[in-house]
Amino acid sequence: MLLDLLIILIKSAVALAFISLTAMFLVWMERKVSAHFQMRYGPMRVGWHGSLQLGADALKLLMKEDIIPKLVDRWVFIAAPVVVFVAAFLAYLVIPFSPVLYVKDLNIGLLYVFGVSSLTALSIMMAGWSSNNKYALLGGFRSVAQIISYEIPILISVLPVIMLSGSFSLIGITEAQRAFPYILIQPVAFFIYLIAATAEVNRTPFDLPEAESELVAGYNVEYSGMKFVMFFFAEYVNMFTVCALATILFLGGWQGPILPPFVWFLIKTYVLLFVLMWWRWTFPRLRIDQMMSFCWKLLLPLALANLLVTGLVMVLIK
Repeated sequence: MLLDLLIILIKSAVALAFISLTAMFLVWMERKVSAHFQMRYGPMRVGWHGSLQLGADALKLLMKEDIIPKLVDRWVFIAAPVVVFVAAFLAYLVIPFSPVLYVKDLNIGLLYVFGVSSLTALSIMMAGWSSNNKYALLGGFRSVAQIISYEIPILISVLPVIMLSGSFSLIGITEAQRAFPYILIQPVAFFIYLIAATAEVNRTPFDLPEAESELVAGYNVEYSGMKFVMFFFAEYVNMFTVCALATILFLGGWQGPILPPFVWFLIKTYVLLFVLMWWRWTFPRLRIDQMMSFCWKLLLPLALANLLVTGLVMVLIK
C-alpha cells in the first residue's frame, strides 16, 4: 500500500513538472503564432528566438507586490487562484500519454476529468464575487453562464464515443481506436467538442469573462503577482487538457506508426493547440447574446441529432 502511494506521488510530481513546462512553452508558442499572423517576429532578444523570454517575465511577476485590496472577501479572494490551479492539475492524473505514461487509470476516467474541470467555473465565480469590483463580478457571472451552457454540448458530443468504445476509461477509449480513430465516423461530434471546448477554456471568440475592452480583464482584474500567474497558468494548462482529451476521444490517442506513442500523442495535441491559437487571432469576439444563442440554438440540437443518429446506426448494425 505504501509503495503504491509512493509511486502515485512520484508520478504526480512528474505530471506537475510536465504541465508547468508545457504551460511555459504554450505561452511562448502563442506569442510566436500571434506575431507571425500579424507579420511580426515576436520575442527575439532573450534566448534563441525569445525562448527565455517567459523566464524573464515570470521573474518579473514574482518580484511584483502581491496586493490584496482592503474591501475584498479576503479568504475567498486568496482561495480562488488556488482552486483554479488545483483543478487544472487534477485532470492530468488520469490522462494517458502512452500505454505506460499515466498516473492512474480509472474506470470512470472521463467522468473524473469533467468533474474536476467543472471546478474552474467555481474558482472564477469566487474570484469575481470576492473582488468587490463590478467588472470582476460581471466576468464571474459570464463565466458561470458560459461554462455551464457549453458543458452540455461537450458532454453530449462525447456520448457517441462512449457508446462506440463501451468504456469510460481513457485508456480503454484509446485502445478501442486501434483500427481507426473515431474522428472518421464522428466528425460532427469532434467539431462540436472542439468548438464547445474553446468556450470552456474562455478562448477567443468566446473570451467574454475577460473581455479586456469591456471588463478590463474581468474576473482577475484585482489580482497581481503570483495570484495572477496562477490564473494565467491555469488557462494554458486547461487548453492543453481539452486538446489532449480531444486527441484521446477522437484522434486515437497515442496510436500511430514508427514514432514512439508519447510523440504521437504530443504531435496530435499540439496540432489542436495550434488550431485554438489560430482561431484566437482570426475570429472577432462574440457578443454575450450571440455566444449563448450559438450554444443553445445550434450546438446543442446538432449534438443531440448526432447522438440520435449514432444510436440508430448502432442498433441497425446489430
